[in-house]
Amino acid sequence: MLFLVLLSAISLAHASIIPQIVPVYAPQPYKFGYSIKDQNSQQFRQEAGNGAGGVIGNYGFTDDRGIARQVNYVADDAGFRAQVLTNEPGTANQNPAAVQIISNAPYAGEVPVGPALVVQQPIRPAVVVQQPVIGFRGGYGHGL
Repeated sequence: MLFLVLLSAISLAHASIIPQIVPVYAPQPYKFGYSIKDQNSQQFRQEAGNGAGGVIGNYGFTDDRGIARQVNYVADDAGFRAQVLTNEPGTANQNPAAVQIISNAPYAGEVPVGPALVVQQPIRPAVVVQQPVIGFRGGYGHGL
């Protein structure tokens, strides 16, 4: 009897040492998006990945006051690049880091005249990398 108990304990210990086989799936192209619009506002997002590490997309909103923002972005082996289209008060045309901000907001103290920016067609970046990405490069100290 003691022999069976000992044999069972050894079998259980041995079974926990055997490595488990976990399937690894290759990246696949994908595409998703949504758009929500009600009587006061609108939100949207679209993104597509090429299966080799490149991603393009955009997202944005328009609120009940006509304030709008649309962010178009590309992420690939050259890094993350974004373009922000907005009419948000207090913004100005500027290009911090790898982001381009295009604003048609009035300067501080001015009163807006005319219709607010309404984004109808998303701008689609033309850069899509067809090579796999190995790690991340640059940006925020993540030099992996």
